[in-house]
Amino acid sequence: MHSGQTNTFVKLPKLILLICALTGITFVISCKSGGSHSDTLSFKTPEQGQGYGLGEDVKVQLDVPADAKIGSVNYLLDGKPVGTKNNAEALTIKTGDLSLGYKLITAVVDNGSKKDTVTINIVLKSAIKPSQFSYKVINTFPHDTSSYTQGLEYHNGRLLESSGEYGFSTLKWVNLQTGKASPKIDLEEKFFGEGSTLIGDKIILLTWKEDVGFVYDAKSLKQLGTFPYQNSREGWGLAFDGKRIIKSDGTNRIWFLNKDNYKEESFVDVYDNNGPVDQLNELEYVDGKIYANIYQTDKIAIIDPKSGSVVSYIDLTGILPAKDRFPNTDVLNGIAWDAAGKRLFVTGKKFSKLFQIQLVPKG
Repeated sequence: MHSGQTNTFVKLPKLILLICALTGITFVISCKSGGSHSDTLSFKTPEQGQGYGLGEDVKVQLDVPADAKIGSVNYLLDGKPVGTKNNAEALTIKTGDLSLGYKLITAVVDNGSKKDTVTINIVLKSAIKPSQFSYKVINTFPHDTSSYTQGLEYHNGRLLESSGEYGFSTLKWVNLQTGKASPKIDLEEKFFGEGSTLIGDKIILLTWKEDVGFVYDAKSLKQLGTFPYQNSREGWGLAFDGKRIIKSDGTNRIWFLNKDNYKEESFVDVYDNNGPVDQLNELEYVDGKIYANIYQTDKIAIIDPKSGSVVSYIDLTGILPAKDRFPNTDVLNGIAWDAAGKRLFVTGKKFSKLFQIQLVPKG
């Protein structure tokens, strides 16, 4: 929801130490392009930090001194086995079914008397050029201009909306036709409300920097409990795909949480064909894809939840006419999907309108 965010990547030293602790193996970091030096082993290919398009084969081969003896080499990708080779034979890693972002390649080398481990990093980037959409406004509904919209969902004729700002954060059910809220609750002034989502008979709500989420009864909005954050830095957007909670934290990372205990179980890093896509904000799950507002822009990214690739962009430039903008009108934020009626709604922070839109392909 806020500027000044940086990407969060895998903490490689911790991963290396964990593998070391579990296996009792001695580690050497390959440094073909910098880092610590190994006197015996390094990677001939790939180079440190080398980028590959998703789906492109990665050839992995060790650079072994002539006098070195090697029995076998076990290769791992992010700690998971991907193949075994004898001597210094090359291994090909298929990337078509992987997610995007930084990947740790590990080679465990067994010479019969001891094991050494060499590691290197690569980056998987999106090979997709996103398709582009504009929009057509189908219908317009009223929206509360005091609502700094952080979370938005459509359920049975009503909108579930959460709003932010210290001292003004709320959670409410809103009548689509009238824009009136009932019931509605206010958060304590020390909490900055963020994304929210409905899961069965409960609603969960994020806070921005307070490292805590809230659980409410969906009907009465009575608070039932709280839950702590884990590795995600902040609370921004939320959605639910029917099995997993989907969470953004302001970076290019999308987290997947357990729907019962709210613990982070996995993540994908989001890239388009130009690189990482940061500032992912309010989320919606639509027909198998994640729709994400990009904070401080008029763009929505449509994301493949398996790989993290941006497959399309929606450009909503000009959706709120100048005559409907006020001094406190803020940025585009808020996506809601009526799955039964196949209706897509969007709004913004302190917008006076909520729009039902139809996507129109560009070009």
